Amino acid sequence: MQITGDLRKMRATLESPVQYELPLGEDALHMNDLIGKSFSLNWIGEIYCKRCGRKTKKSFLQGFCFPCFRDAPEASPCIIHPEQCEGHLGKGRDVEWEKANHVQPHVVYLALTSGVKVGVTRSTQIPTRWIDQGAWQVMVLADLPYRQLAGALEVAMKEHLTDKTAWQRMLKNQMATDVDLRAEKKRVTALVPEEFQSYLSDNEELTEIIYPVTKYPTKVKSLNLDKTPEVNGKLLGIRGQYLMFEDNTVINIRKYAGYRVTISA
Repeated sequence: MQITGDLRKMRATLESPVQYELPLGEDALHMNDLIGKSFSLNWIGEIYCKRCGRKTKKSFLQGFCFPCFRDAPEASPCIIHPEQCEGHLGKGRDVEWEKANHVQPHVVYLALTSGVKVGVTRSTQIPTRWIDQGAWQVMVLADLPYRQLAGALEVAMKEHLTDKTAWQRMLKNQMATDVDLRAEKKRVTALVPEEFQSYLSDNEELTEIIYPVTKYPTKVKSLNLDKTPEVNGKLLGIRGQYLMFEDNTVINIRKYAGYRVTISA
């Protein structure tokens, strides 16, 4: 099998284990079927903007050409910093896009990755966002009506929790297995500032996520397509948006959105 197309982040379905599909042009590879097999990914030296399709010499913010990075609502600063969102004020790079995407219900959640972290996502992105981060267990902390408010709560909670994932530890499966996330939610709830208390969620559902991994690496070496355009090896598993190979190398597929590659398996 050999397919050429522009990379996009993998689509994921919450099953046991997670089922992954890799879109590639008009095709899609069911990645779970390739685990345990030889896999080859070769970048042919071309990059195309994932939004407008323009050929570009450099990718910005995981797949945009510079004009889209500068002007597109999908690349607004509040994508990374939700507390800066102005969509609820009728502002933004594209007001209608803001209404459809950011002036919508969001959640603040607690996730177990390498440790307990706090995060924000639009409600309709559950559980996709959690899978993309490689989370092992997740609980909703609060339900909020729009992105900026969710971001403000996340900022407040960063006094007590990290908002980062130690991705190397996550890929080595060095999980905080001794943490009771329900107890942690109870502890954290008492730390939520008074102005956000009315948004706290009484949802006690604990989402557990199992990834299709046959063996985790003992150390992690991240591959860079710009420096190493050919990736070859036996695919041992997938977690988050990372492919993991038997030689301890990993590659973050989402990082290279828009890169035109040929995949053989």
